[in-house]
Amino acid sequence: MYENRPQISVIMSIYNQKNKIQLDEAVQSILHQTFQDFEFIIYNDGSDGEVYEFLQEYALMDNRIVLINNPVNHGLAYSLNSCIDVARGKYLARMDDDDFCALDRLEVQYKYLEEHPEVAFVGSNAKLVDENGNCWGVRKMPETPDELNFLRFSPYIHPTVMIRRSVFDGTITYCSSKEVLRCEDYELFMHLYKCDYRGYNIQQELIYYREDNNSYKKRKFKYRIDEMRLRYRNFKELGILFPVGWLFVIRPLLAAVTPSLLILGVKKLYHTFEKHFGERYEVQNENGNSSGAGKTSQEVSEDFESRTDAVGNI
Repeated sequence: MYENRPQISVIMSIYNQKNKIQLDEAVQSILHQTFQDFEFIIYNDGSDGEVYEFLQEYALMDNRIVLINNPVNHGLAYSLNSCIDVARGKYLARMDDDDFCALDRLEVQYKYLEEHPEVAFVGSNAKLVDENGNCWGVRKMPETPDELNFLRFSPYIHPTVMIRRSVFDGTITYCSSKEVLRCEDYELFMHLYKCDYRGYNIQQELIYYREDNNSYKKRKFKYRIDEMRLRYRNFKELGILFPVGWLFVIRPLLAAVTPSLLILGVKKLYHTFEKHFGERYEVQNENGNSSGAGKTSQEVSEDFESRTDAVGNI
């Protein structure tokens, strides 16, 4: 269908990301991947002139960047659907403008999908970083999620996902309804599961995922109520509403009345204990395989710094 078709289309939507350091880390971590056969579609979703000028500089720097400009903000789902419409790659890789990838992310995910045609999309674990880029934890995702893994939250981290372009050749799209704002990925993955598309999470940390207090401040009370409706409808269709699914329907309401700093503090405390006991386990099992969650704090720090330096020095 396409001449000189790239194997991967990386898609990223941007709306007024004015932290140039974070945006630069995100863009550079894609441009300098070990796997180079890709196009990088960046959708400017109604950002102000300063942000658009910055994006134009990137487009002039590398001809693999496809910059789409929309002067009106339409939201994430609309933006991603627009990216998919013009994407030429066999696979679509999601990216956010405040995260950055391990430099072999595309290579690892591409190889997995090539070797596993029965899998429609693939995600990964992630290292969690704060607003200053400090690594404070690791998020491990279920390796082969089933319907029960959707109860707590999405079993896939959206910006880690690479999905077959063919999945979107039919009626499947990101839902652009206002009722799924802030939950576009959660809705999509449940919809894919209901359509018998299965995913897999590679048990490696292939992305540095920005999670700080601002991440929770974005989630207004209205969005929490909308998420409750989303959960109820999809849990019912997945057949997991009873006997315990309804308890998870009200989970967003509990989060809405909990201060964001408390939520983040509890998560950091959990990861501190997890890392502590992981280190003790590693000492007792020196011959075992270690993962990001079992590394010592110094190893995590050194790994983070080396990857940051690799991006920053380019």
